[in-house]
Amino acid sequence: MNEGIESVETRVDVSRIEALVNLFRETTSASDIEPTALKAIKDSYLKLEKEEKPEFFKRLLEAVEVRPEDVTAEIEKIAEKAGDPDDWRKALAGLRAAVESPRLRLFLHFIGLPGGLKFLLDLRSDILAAQRQGVSGLETLDYDLTLPFEAWFHGGFLSLTEITLDSPYRQIEILKNGDMVHPMTSIEEMGQRLGRDRRCFALYHQAMPEEPVVFIEVALTKGIVRSIHDIIGPEALAQTEQSRRDTAVFYSINNTQNGLAGLGLGQVLIFEVVDFLKDEAPEIKQFCTLSPMPGFWRRYLKPVLDGGTDNLRTKPDTLEKLFDKKALELLKKEHENQGGPPEADLPGILRTVFSNQTWTGNKSLVNALSRPIKRLGFMYLGEETDHLGRPLDPVANFHIGNGATLSPQNVNYGANFSPLGLEQSLSLMVNYVYSQTWRRQIRDSMVRLGGLLPQLSRSRKYRQRL
Repeated sequence: MNEGIESVETRVDVSRIEALVNLFRETTSASDIEPTALKAIKDSYLKLEKEEKPEFFKRLLEAVEVRPEDVTAEIEKIAEKAGDPDDWRKALAGLRAAVESPRLRLFLHFIGLPGGLKFLLDLRSDILAAQRQGVSGLETLDYDLTLPFEAWFHGGFLSLTEITLDSPYRQIEILKNGDMVHPMTSIEEMGQRLGRDRRCFALYHQAMPEEPVVFIEVALTKGIVRSIHDIIGPEALAQTEQSRRDTAVFYSINNTQNGLAGLGLGQVLIFEVVDFLKDEAPEIKQFCTLSPMPGFWRRYLKPVLDGGTDNLRTKPDTLEKLFDKKALELLKKEHENQGGPPEADLPGILRTVFSNQTWTGNKSLVNALSRPIKRLGFMYLGEETDHLGRPLDPVANFHIGNGATLSPQNVNYGANFSPLGLEQSLSLMVNYVYSQTWRRQIRDSMVRLGGLLPQLSRSRKYRQRL
């Protein structure tokens, strides 16, 4: 046996996996599913090691599944009853019951178990993580969890809450720890994002009232803000007077539950916050984002510089057309200062310079790179797609898919000089603009649907503060 496989298998307790699979099998076949059995499943799963979970998923799919012979029998009944409408409908109902996933039937019972929803969210998060690691064949198991989530995470199950300085400390702390877009090191930083023109909204689920499922941070400003340093941090702009602010800038949206990836709750949250602000702050006429470009360096520019561009439209020779003479001279000088070989071509020079964030201390170089880096940023967002034809950048895919527009003038160079901003996108950020047409379409859709969420309560203190 391959030595690498042996080293992995030594960390997998097969008996523990089989015991949990048997517990699943016994519980799904029971005529009445008891809460104690569900709790036993939850507790046993939580004891699995990270390396054991992919193997458990595969065994669960094999051992707890619809039996082919049961489906075949029901299909035969349908054929026999085709001449009698009543009997045919009864046979069809039997077929539907026969093909329903026994795993799905079991998962549906967890919503009533304390901590059950959180368990299923973490379970799907682990499934998605295993798929990212290359474990194949888990799509059916993921589907078994996606179906109940789509039913549970809408309508009366969700509520929209504004987080303010008066909110419980625990609520503020969870959001502080959950911001992956612009991470914070202290609770005081979160407090700075909850001022008069700095707002935060979160969606909560009734079964998880203490922990938000997704939250968004908003700055109310005069015009479109093009740098995150104008919104957060020591250099942030002074608060905007109410009479002058006209724009809501969504600058951080975070899904706190990985198990909800792909279910569109971020879209629901944006819809609701836009509708809320239009009602409570009518002076706000414009809605946009100030968004990161997390894949610009890792998924785009670095592969271009390394020559691995089979799946990219941008090629290494494209770069020569973007950098003018002054920029090229400054890049070569910076490359030499960092110890790069003098005979390097342009991709090699760029790879050396951008692999070390010290280039940002060279003000002349920083200024000279503005035009070419912005052009590369727009090429990345507007031209590069994945194998399904979607924008390669995940944030672009989210906002453009929601109906926001992208334009070259809204790709902002020097917008985030934090270490994370430089590592992800060489300081680039982008404004996605949500148009009046988009907002009218959303409002009309919400009226037809009767509203996606319950009405948000608005205290007198809140209205006075506005």
